[in-house]
Amino acid sequence: MTRRERHWFEPVADHLGAAYLRYSFTKGTAQEVAFLVDALALHPGRRVLDVGCGPGRHSHALADREIDVVGIDLSWRFVSLAAASSGGSYVHADARLLPVRPASFDVAMSLCQGGFGLLGGPGSDLDEDLAVLREMVAAVRPGGKVVLSAFSSYFQVRHLDDPAEFDAGAGVQHEHTEVRDEAGRSAPAELWTTCFTPRELRLMVAAAGARVDALWSVEPGRYGRNLPGLDLAEFLVIATRPGGSLSGR
Repeated sequence: MTRRERHWFEPVADHLGAAYLRYSFTKGTAQEVAFLVDALALHPGRRVLDVGCGPGRHSHALADREIDVVGIDLSWRFVSLAAASSGGSYVHADARLLPVRPASFDVAMSLCQGGFGLLGGPGSDLDEDLAVLREMVAAVRPGGKVVLSAFSSYFQVRHLDDPAEFDAGAGVQHEHTEVRDEAGRSAPAELWTTCFTPRELRLMVAAAGARVDALWSVEPGRYGRNLPGLDLAEFLVIATRPGGSLSGR
């Protein structure tokens, strides 16, 4: 897949629009942000890059805390929705080629499979998620933090409804579903979500040039310091780009 091709998620986002925020997994934003602010010791004035920001739910919550946040998303519709609300700056861009100055942020995050984890669709390259991670590491200064959530392969396999929809070789779940817009109009959609094991995530972080500080099992709206397990749907990774100290600034 070339970067000029329309990504499979773009028409899904175009149709969803603000209706995206009706989904139950978006209702835990306040808890997720509060947890990360504590875990990262974020305070007003820190610069945060939100990769795959969607309509800006995490970015807005961070901006409300006087954190300087820039949101990036592949969907023009989501970027326009995010920019329509106060707080943060928003840019239409591809997570595989971030249009930011190297080492210009304190934190780069990709939550709810915003950029990292949604590249397993038709014609994808297995290295594309690693490309996103490398871009995120490059965007933070030495000592800066990289935060991402990723679907758990363990959880996905344990709760498979249709084994034929899980590509065990690629670790990608393929789902046929429908999505509804703000007016309730439905449209068919295909979703591809890459799933990971903790070992894969640790190896990818190392390959991207960072070190893992913490890797926890979490679920939307219930972020916590849980050891990796089988019963929660996602992993949350916090990593550091070597060479400095976030607290030293």
